[in-house]
Amino acid sequence: MHWEMIGFLYNRTTPFSMEKLLQYVIKTNCFCERDFEACCMSEKKITETANTANLQLGDSNHEFPIFDGTIGPSVVDISKLYAQTGRFTYDPGFTSTASCESKITYIDGDEGILLYRGYPIGELAEKSSFLETSYLLLKGELPNKNDYNEFVTSIANEANVPSQLHNFFSGFGEDAHPMAMLCGVVGGLSAYYHEATDINNASHRLEASQRLIAKIPTIAAMAFRHSVGENFVEPVKGLGYAENFLNMCFQKPTDSAPISSTLVRAMERIFILHADHEQNASTSTVRLASSSGANPYACIAAGIACLWGPAHGGANEAALKMLSEIGNVDRIPDYIKKAKDKNDPFRLMGFGHRVYKNYDPRATVMQETCHEVLAELGIKDDPLLDVAMELERIALSDEYFVEKKLYPNIDFYSGITLKAMGFPTSMFTVLFALARTVGWAAQWNEMIEDASQRIGRPRQLYTGYSARDYVAIAKR
Repeated sequence: MHWEMIGFLYNRTTPFSMEKLLQYVIKTNCFCERDFEACCMSEKKITETANTANLQLGDSNHEFPIFDGTIGPSVVDISKLYAQTGRFTYDPGFTSTASCESKITYIDGDEGILLYRGYPIGELAEKSSFLETSYLLLKGELPNKNDYNEFVTSIANEANVPSQLHNFFSGFGEDAHPMAMLCGVVGGLSAYYHEATDINNASHRLEASQRLIAKIPTIAAMAFRHSVGENFVEPVKGLGYAENFLNMCFQKPTDSAPISSTLVRAMERIFILHADHEQNASTSTVRLASSSGANPYACIAAGIACLWGPAHGGANEAALKMLSEIGNVDRIPDYIKKAKDKNDPFRLMGFGHRVYKNYDPRATVMQETCHEVLAELGIKDDPLLDVAMELERIALSDEYFVEKKLYPNIDFYSGITLKAMGFPTSMFTVLFALARTVGWAAQWNEMIEDASQRIGRPRQLYTGYSARDYVAIAKR
């Protein structure tokens, strides 16, 4: 161990105790002065803050530090709240709680802003590729040409899955949901790569992250082919990431025509738009699972399971079903009336968002992509698109929707696009998971490197019985 370097860094980084410094160095294998100082900027930032929040409880006053992010709201550090006051906070859904410090993704829902490592999502969707965006999310910066080529090659070399994994699919019925297969098979990867899953080894983490990004399209395509009763198609070296995925899904033995570049670009955009979205339910699940030291494949499988929920990853499927239920433009007024009726259970799906209180920045890109795909496939008169366009017009002009900020979100258009490309609704969430894997991997890596993180252990407000005596069954 480089004790001289550690001593030097200790003298340069006064906010750290020697114990914490050693813990960080061992955990991250970081001995470089420059890299260490770069990694510790956030630690210095939050340690040196002088702002405090005062909490008055009875006759006692308690102070808690306030930390400022680069942008966005400041946070009150309540990690010592119980120690100081004997009380917890109560925050169902954790909607007012920052569970971690992160440098990956920033969302401003009020302004309709989404940034990956500081880059606006619209610019990345227009100018970048999914693998370049993946490199950005994983490593923090856009790659140069050599780094990008090496990354692309490493992903391509890992695209195949172990032959034994093919047997996993034979155990699923023909009517098995593709998400069930995806969740099971991704979790099963840990049985094949257990020798290289030391989460405290930075090179192992990078290897696992790249392996997941490389194999998830292959597994997703296998789930799709199994669900439609067709043989698997192996990945082809020389094809791009999105093109390879589409080829594995839709290749026919009698048709060797290349995939339309318009459809490939649409798939790339869909992947980019879904790559990460801050501390949502599935990402928080990945982080919580990883806080216990679980292997990365199990953590990502946990994220997939969470994403499967209709309130999270199934929103685009729900939006498509709603458009199908409405059927045609003439029926829209009746459904708008139902949506405004508080006593009617009907809800307009694809409008509004838990975070965005403005126009979802991803929806703008997705709307354009939707039109491009429909035009490429020669779909001129699509009843679903007609209904979608009229609903969008109403939502952006009707006082009821404007007042409640129920703007169209990404799910509103992505369902139509994926349906036009040939994917059944059961595959929509699988594609979401495919894209989000890189975000989960980036968040997983960031958490492991954060020396302040501990195993997740939310507390509760207990409202059950107090202690009571057991009564024998004969006397009950």
